[in-house]
Amino acid sequence: MIRLAILAALMICLPAAVSTTAAETAHPVPSSTTAHDFSFKMPEGEPLRLSDYAGKLVLLVNTATACGFSGQLGALQTLADSYGDRGLVVIGVPSNDFGGQEPRKDSDIAGYCEAAYGATFPMTAKTHVKGDDAHPFYVWAADALDVTARPLWNFHKYLIGPDGKLVAWFATPTPPMSDDVTSEIERRLQDLPKS
Repeated sequence: MIRLAILAALMICLPAAVSTTAAETAHPVPSSTTAHDFSFKMPEGEPLRLSDYAGKLVLLVNTATACGFSGQLGALQTLADSYGDRGLVVIGVPSNDFGGQEPRKDSDIAGYCEAAYGATFPMTAKTHVKGDDAHPFYVWAADALDVTARPLWNFHKYLIGPDGKLVAWFATPTPPMSDDVTSEIERRLQDLPKS
């Protein structure tokens, strides 16, 4: 109970608990690197290349099935269902970095998310999103954006534009179906080429 109270107080007090766009927090990145230069490992071992989503809007979210925010998995699926035909792709990146809240094996995570939350969007293998072992995407994102844009807990959300540039981020407590998220997605989808 005390741990929950401390966690709740921490989440309320975090200065990063507001969403912002990359344009408001961008720092010069010394290379032409984009998100399309990175790939993640899928549970079966094959790569999930972000370059395969060039021309689409990608919402990349570090997830954890035992987190108090895991209810966002259903809302993330609602986003994928609502905007997928217009060019949005949601990708989950399970991580055990925050509170050890992803206890499941890689092979079990996607099935659990579908059974418990109806979430069928792609889920990578468990990935480190912080610290010395952080996945290169998260190292790059931290360098490309202000320090407040780094994941401070599970369910941190990065919005990647069709050209692979980070265009927005949303902190953990920001619900996927909030006006902040949906209005940014709507705005960015208007800029996608019509197919």
